[in-house]
Parts: sequence; C-alpha cells; structure tokens
Amino acid sequence: MSQSRFNHVFITQRVSLLRTLERMVNNHSTAEDLLQETYLRVTRALSERAIDHLEPFVFQTARNLALDHLRARRIQSRTVLDDVPLDVVQAVASPLSSAEDAAHAEQLLERLNLSLNQLSARQQQIFILSRLHGHSYLEIAQKLGVSLSTVQKELKLIMAICIGVAQRHDGSGKP
Repeated sequence: MSQSRFNHVFITQRVSLLRTLERMVNNHSTAEDLLQETYLRVTRALSERAIDHLEPFVFQTARNLALDHLRARRIQSRTVLDDVPLDVVQAVASPLSSAEDAAHAEQLLERLNLSLNQLSARQQQIFILSRLHGHSYLEIAQKLGVSLSTVQKELKLIMAICIGVAQRHDGSGKP
C-alpha cells in the first residue's frame, strides 16, 4: 500500500482519530501529539511491510499509543515520590549537586537498598509490582493471592521503613 493511499486515509479519518484519542486521554493537546505519532508510526510500518487493512491498522496504532501514554502516566503518578515527604525528596542529589551531596545520596540509597533487602520475599514482590511496575493494589492482591488490605498494609510498612531510613540518615548527618 502506498504512502499516498495512507495520506488519503489519514486525512479522511483525522477527525475521528482525534476524537477517539481525546476520549481516551482526556486532553486535546496530548491527543494531537498522539495523532502525529500515529502518522509517523504508520508511515514507518508502511516502509517496512505491506499492510492489507490500512484503516483498522491506523486506528489500532492510535489506540495502542494512547494506552501506552496512559500506562506511562499511571506509572509516573504512582512512583515512590508520592509517599515520601518533600524534604526527603529534596535531600536526594540532583545531577548538579556537589560531590558531598552526591555521596550523601549514594549512602542513603545504599541504606535503603539494605533495608529493602531485609523485607520478606512477598514484601519485595509487592514493592516491585507497585512502585516499579505500576500495578494497582488490586492487581497485586490478585497476582499474589492475598487480600487488598494486606497489600495496603505491607506497602504502608515498606514506605515507613524507607522514610525512617531517610530520616535517620539525614537526622544525624551520618549514615
């Protein structure tokens, strides 16, 4: 299928694609960005192989991009930072920090790592699934065969441990 055929399909379906994306992401600007990315992805795919059913392929590409965007947004919103006080977050070294700040942050991460390694296997799984993979509490509970309450309690305990390590590290000025 030629690029000119795709251009015709894209122009014809642009409004419908944009509406679909807007409904999915609830943001016109993001939907426009995803629409542009859809165009680029389909163009790239056409240069690599023939696509028999172009219109459904275009819509599926757009939906997949929107779902990827939503998944990334969900993961970003569920990072460890959500549960950590602002002063603790600000104590972590940035790329422009001094060597002393960087060393301090490295020591803090080592302490956190030691503490997290002392968690039970289930607690480690819960932490990884929640904070690194972005799974919901319900998904974790189902995956591990435990109650939602157990997941919530374990995560609260884990975050308390992390915050306690950070506060002890910063409070004394020494690791």
